[in-house]
Amino acid sequence: MAVSRRIRALSAALAVAGVVGMTGCGQAPRQEPSAGRGSDQASTRTPAFEMPVEKPNLLMITVDDLSSLDMDYLPSVKKLIGESGVTFTDAVAPTPICVPARASLLSGQYAHNHGAHTIHGPEGGYPSFDDSATLATSLQDAGYTTVFTGKYLNEYGEKKSKRDVPPGWDEWRATIDPSTYNYLGAKFNVNGRVVKPKGYSTTVITQQAQAALRDAKKKVTPRAEADAEADAKPWFQWVNYVAPHVGGPTQKGDPKQRFRGTKGAIGVPVPDAQDRDVYADKPIPQQPNLFPENRKDFPKGSPSRKNPTQIEKDAYRISHQRRIESARSLDRNIASMLEGLRASGELERTLVVFTSDNGFSTGYHNFNGKLWYYHETLAIPVLMSGPGVPEGREVTTPVTNPDIATTLLAVAGAEDPHEPDGIDIMPWLRAPEQARVIPIEAWPPSDGTSRLWSGVQVGRWTYVELTTGGVELYDRTTDPYEMNNLADDPDQAETVSRLAKLTEKYRDCSGDGCPKKMYAADRPLDLTGF
Repeated sequence: MAVSRRIRALSAALAVAGVVGMTGCGQAPRQEPSAGRGSDQASTRTPAFEMPVEKPNLLMITVDDLSSLDMDYLPSVKKLIGESGVTFTDAVAPTPICVPARASLLSGQYAHNHGAHTIHGPEGGYPSFDDSATLATSLQDAGYTTVFTGKYLNEYGEKKSKRDVPPGWDEWRATIDPSTYNYLGAKFNVNGRVVKPKGYSTTVITQQAQAALRDAKKKVTPRAEADAEADAKPWFQWVNYVAPHVGGPTQKGDPKQRFRGTKGAIGVPVPDAQDRDVYADKPIPQQPNLFPENRKDFPKGSPSRKNPTQIEKDAYRISHQRRIESARSLDRNIASMLEGLRASGELERTLVVFTSDNGFSTGYHNFNGKLWYYHETLAIPVLMSGPGVPEGREVTTPVTNPDIATTLLAVAGAEDPHEPDGIDIMPWLRAPEQARVIPIEAWPPSDGTSRLWSGVQVGRWTYVELTTGGVELYDRTTDPYEMNNLADDPDQAETVSRLAKLTEKYRDCSGDGCPKKMYAADRPLDLTGF
């Protein structure tokens, strides 16, 4: 995308926040305010869109903790899905950690509405999510055969839940915690029966996914002479890979073995044997926010205030290495799965969505992990191909994981299981760049009863309020690595005020009360009072 287009998009996004007339380097020029509701400056009308295929097959592929920075190590995925479809360049996980993100994919809701706020403890994990009405139940009601394979929600399989089969799934093959993270020995619940297939996690999940789809079709029409009828019924398959999430078993040279007894003894993914040490000694990609030293410039409660030891930094490098080595198997297996659909003739009428639950940082802003509000963890890869999707296009209009659920339901002509917080993104794939407001939030990993932070992302701006009282504001146009906190800059007082109001307005939004309007990114907009 040309630089001028990026600047126009971000300048308009500034106005979306109701912030016009700010001065300073890289800021939008002063504008006269609009006339308000009577102005001709309004949200963009949703473009007309008609799906060229009625009830296409739906394939959602998710990986675990993959950063957008890691996509260079999935060249086949980029080619087979991104180049034959669209790549979203501004995709966001509003709550960037496993369970809330996956529950959003199931519900089309933000975490504060679906209730699965975190991964463990009160209001966290599998027990916290009501899966009686989900994407799966709605698609099943709409006539789809529904198939699940791989990781579900954290803590699924624990506390006597290992034989649970959630409503809405015709074929169910989920990994059982805590074995989910054993790359060489995960157990699966196969339609209520516990099995332990042999092999490497990513390969086994692919094999299980392919077998599950075959079996699901047999259940539709068991008679051999009715194969054509079985093939005609649309299906939805969600394939959830574990890589590159941390896991075991710990192997020689891994941080837990190498740095035992220190803060560097962190968990890392386990690559397939053929990929191990392919990227030995490969450094973490250098960016200005990698291990920043200006720690005191960040407020109390920010992970940027951490001071990693050299051992921790060395461990983070190994983590990066194991992550991208694990990505190699993902790339091979996803390509194999897509090739199987192509060979069967089904790919042509299958809408494919590839994404990650959240992003990940390996030392950026001084931490190793997810959960926080910096770009490395909020940003997720989202690629889409298939019927109704233009080929070889980058879409800069923001998309979130609640939008993915809403989009799949709209494409299928299915009813939303809840009033959706997300939008159908299909009409916007060919539209000019748009800006929108996205609420962001997170809870501590083991306690979902009170937020850790909340805020909004609006085009160029990321604004966050921490429960410690700290506030962070970044202009990602002039500061793409989020190193210069503008929250206390007197020149940005009005910006802070506007974004604080948006945060307050949308912190507990629901359904149509959530921000769904799009605004043309090449027009100055004044949304005072929005």
